[in-house]
Amino acid sequence: MLEFPRWKYFVILLVLALSVVYALPNVFQSDYAVQVTANRGAVLDEVLRTRVGGYLSEAGVQPKSVAVENESLLVRLADADAQTLAADTLRGNLGENYTVALNLASNVPPWLDRLGAQPMVLGLDLQGGVHFVLQVDQKAALEKRVDAYVEDVRVTLRDNRIRYTAVDRRPDHSIAINLASDADPAAARAQLAKVMPAMTVEGEGNRLVVRIPETELTSIAGSAIEQNIATLRNRVNELGVAEPIIQRQGNDRIVVQLPGVQDTAAAKRMIGATATLEYRAVIEGNAADAVASGRVPPEAKVFYRRDGRPELLSKRVIVTGDQMVAATTTIDQNGQPAVSVTLNNVGGDRMFDFTSANVGKPMAVVYTERIPQVTEVNGEEVRSFRVKEEVISVANIQGVFGKQFQTTGLEKTEAEDLAKLLRAGSLAAPMDFVEERIVGPSLGKENVERGVTAVLYAFLFTLVFFAVYYRMFGVITGMALLFNLLIVVAVMSIFGATMTLPGFAGLALSIGLSVDANVLINERIREELRAGVPPKTAIVSGYDKAGGTILDANLTAIIAGIALYAFGTGPLKGFAVTLVIGVLASMFTAITVSRAIVTLVYARRKKLKSLAI
Repeated sequence: MLEFPRWKYFVILLVLALSVVYALPNVFQSDYAVQVTANRGAVLDEVLRTRVGGYLSEAGVQPKSVAVENESLLVRLADADAQTLAADTLRGNLGENYTVALNLASNVPPWLDRLGAQPMVLGLDLQGGVHFVLQVDQKAALEKRVDAYVEDVRVTLRDNRIRYTAVDRRPDHSIAINLASDADPAAARAQLAKVMPAMTVEGEGNRLVVRIPETELTSIAGSAIEQNIATLRNRVNELGVAEPIIQRQGNDRIVVQLPGVQDTAAAKRMIGATATLEYRAVIEGNAADAVASGRVPPEAKVFYRRDGRPELLSKRVIVTGDQMVAATTTIDQNGQPAVSVTLNNVGGDRMFDFTSANVGKPMAVVYTERIPQVTEVNGEEVRSFRVKEEVISVANIQGVFGKQFQTTGLEKTEAEDLAKLLRAGSLAAPMDFVEERIVGPSLGKENVERGVTAVLYAFLFTLVFFAVYYRMFGVITGMALLFNLLIVVAVMSIFGATMTLPGFAGLALSIGLSVDANVLINERIREELRAGVPPKTAIVSGYDKAGGTILDANLTAIIAGIALYAFGTGPLKGFAVTLVIGVLASMFTAITVSRAIVTLVYARRKKLKSLAI
């Protein structure tokens, strides 16, 4: 009568083992750390480690360890105050050849790391950091793109010797064209349709109107947001922040959360820095020898690739990223990955003149960034800029080209990265900081402690109540609840979900829902016993009859959680993720795990006269 398939026991044991392994990394708390990354050919070696140790000793900072980990020098520290002092000390002493950033260093054992087991990511409210909301001026991005289309119309008409008296942009983003009296309207229509196949050309006689479809206008506004997000991600990477959150909010806003960062001014300077791209000719010669000897050709300037290798490039800039209209990944005539770049009319003319005289020679793409800095001189703030220049690509010119060309000779990943850098070289639209706030590390730590305490008390109170009220079945329910909590933590760790303060609320609520399921089962068993049903039959009937009710009740909670995740932002998403995972886990533990334990306890008793319930 009271049976449970052996294969289900195997599944439960497997889930239990995996849950323990993947929840275990959360026991190992991360250290406060300062991450030192090399720039422009600088090296991470024993000399640097000794220097860093000396600087910290002079500042009175006692680190836990100073070692090279994952291509960075990581200084592990005891608390947030020591972290801040160490970061300030190293920034002042290491100079521009090294990037110094706040971080958190994992203490997960190597064997767990090899299994892909990582602790849950802590959100801003639990770890501390800065939170920004930026408003993107989509109107400016739209006007910039329409202006480019206006210039394309003028160039097309000029190149085809079609005379016109005016080409203007209208307030509704259409383009009005007044042709000369002797111009051929049919030829103008044909050429514009050929160059701009997505546009519609209307009008009669010598007055034409080029209309941009609404889908294209919407795409331009949306791509401005995406390009700005890509730019911000590149910039935030320079801060070395662990698990930054940069996401779109609504139609025209971007949320930037930098856990672990406490210097709001430094974060704003990095996010608000202006960047562009430059195309330069490569000068013949050995760049490494020129750097070593100091004899650099007069027409050349030394630039560095991201891996530290030097390049000799011309001082003369061919075109800049400000003259770029679009950049996308594509496939060249040989079926290989490439990056397609479109310049405006001025940039196209300059590129045509340069490539006409330099076919077969290399050309470089340089990423240039001007980062605002504020220093104090005689008690007064002095504002300046630090210029950062990196060579992101070098390729040979395969033929003469102008406003449209391809960069070839790249791997698929390299082509995707280059297109992203080209698009993210500068912001597609201006942004304003509309909200900013800071969460201190001590407050974040307090939130973690309170959240853990709340969940533990919720669990303990439930366990004590069930043990008193339902006796043996209460103890079994407590074991199922513990398994439920373990599964939730493991699943969130596996999928890299971010735990926030509302997430703790979702975790506590999922425990409550799991309690409801077990109450339904236990009360159903009691009803069967009061009706005179034998104990083993009462157990089977209780689980079978309560199962459908539990499924229906939890299904509504899952639907609500999915809706919160789909339409909510920030804290609501964290609450929804924890709630849905918790509900699914509670259904498994209440219906399957607790029944397995009950069967294991009572199935072999031949003469079972009563139940401890």
